[in-house]
Amino acid sequence: MPLSSVLRHGTTAVLEIMSEPAARELAETLVAFANSEGGTVLIGVTQQGEVTGSLLLEDVDSLLRAAQNECRPPVQTDWEKFEDRAGIAVAIRVPRSSELHSLSDGRVLIRTSTGNQPLDGGKIGQLAATKTSGDLEGEIVAGATRADLDEDVIHDYIKHRTERLGRDLGRSEEELLRSIGALSARGEPTVAGVLLFGKEPQFYLPQSGLTYVRFSGTEPHGPGGQAGYIRREDLNGALARVIESTWTLLLQEIRGEAVVRGLQREDRLIYPKSAVREALVNAVCHRDYRPSGRRVEVRQFDDRLELSSPGGLPGYITLDNIVDEHFSRNPRIVNGLFYWQYIEELGLGVDRMIEEMVQNGHPQPEFIATPHSFTVILKRGTGGAQRRAVPEWERGMNERQLRALQYLQQHARITNREYHELCPDVSPETLRLDLNDLTDKGLIMKIGDKKGTYYILK
Repeated sequence: MPLSSVLRHGTTAVLEIMSEPAARELAETLVAFANSEGGTVLIGVTQQGEVTGSLLLEDVDSLLRAAQNECRPPVQTDWEKFEDRAGIAVAIRVPRSSELHSLSDGRVLIRTSTGNQPLDGGKIGQLAATKTSGDLEGEIVAGATRADLDEDVIHDYIKHRTERLGRDLGRSEEELLRSIGALSARGEPTVAGVLLFGKEPQFYLPQSGLTYVRFSGTEPHGPGGQAGYIRREDLNGALARVIESTWTLLLQEIRGEAVVRGLQREDRLIYPKSAVREALVNAVCHRDYRPSGRRVEVRQFDDRLELSSPGGLPGYITLDNIVDEHFSRNPRIVNGLFYWQYIEELGLGVDRMIEEMVQNGHPQPEFIATPHSFTVILKRGTGGAQRRAVPEWERGMNERQLRALQYLQQHARITNREYHELCPDVSPETLRLDLNDLTDKGLIMKIGDKKGTYYILK
């Protein structure tokens, strides 16, 4: 890789430039990178990207040894030499570590967008708990083989990764899967590999799917304590497929009222599209995949959308620094979805979600963190746009129910089979709940019983 590529963005949360560092200064950055997302230290280069010409290879070796002596435990590194007419420069690469690292004086540092930052006792404990939970993504999935990975999903990933990088990947499919941690060195599927590329990930990791529930009203229970939902769907498959299936469903369910601009009628969504998609992707890629039986849940009410993921906030992230800092519980999954282009830019998202909600006339997102879950609540606001008047009976209805009423206006009656033909991609249970809801609202009447049942406008 040319030096210009490394320097393209200057000093960042994953890059430090040091022309002539002292051992202690280098040790601080090694520890900070290892405790965070990893990074690269450039030595023998000015902040302007010019090689100083004063660096010798033997100096690098002795400097790195002295820095490692200050790290507890030593930090894993590798380095690469760059050379031009002015002399040499060295890039020391530090991967994210599964251990908690400190300096010889006891300080624990992490890397943020503003540089190396020390942690206090509480955050050290939180980061240590994350580290000691182990590298779940890299664990071998018992019983899974290479045949359990879906070739179509792998090829789709390679296509998107090639497009994002703008060049050929220069390696075989097997080499790529090993390099991103989807396969072990012996070719066995890892947790990350099954989640990203599995044919049926939920067979091995049943908690890895997503559940969507649409409630009628603003409470999870209906009259008399009965279930208040009118649609429930379980979304399964590889994570990219779970995201796309959920997104398609949400586009149906968050379709709002029409807006009239001049002589043009325009449909708009209840919530800003990018904010909902950001919250969805974050819930899938940052959740804790260890708790069995707990899926990501998306709950939609008339006045809000709740996205809840298992596991508390990872690493040193708190509600106070969630906008400014970044720490991935599942870095392989995050990188996979980044190259799949579900994530626009690593380390961003929460601030963009807040901005989109506010700009579209909604309250700021609400974040609720517990030791075992994290929830994002998107509340419905005015939207700031002139909307058409909506009849009272039409409020709270979904697109399918409106379609059923239009069909009734044209044909006078509708059966369960005819409703299923109108909405072929929706489960029979959801359609049954739709019709029950319209009956409870007094809009339609049920006639007959069992196979002879049909509905008419009341």
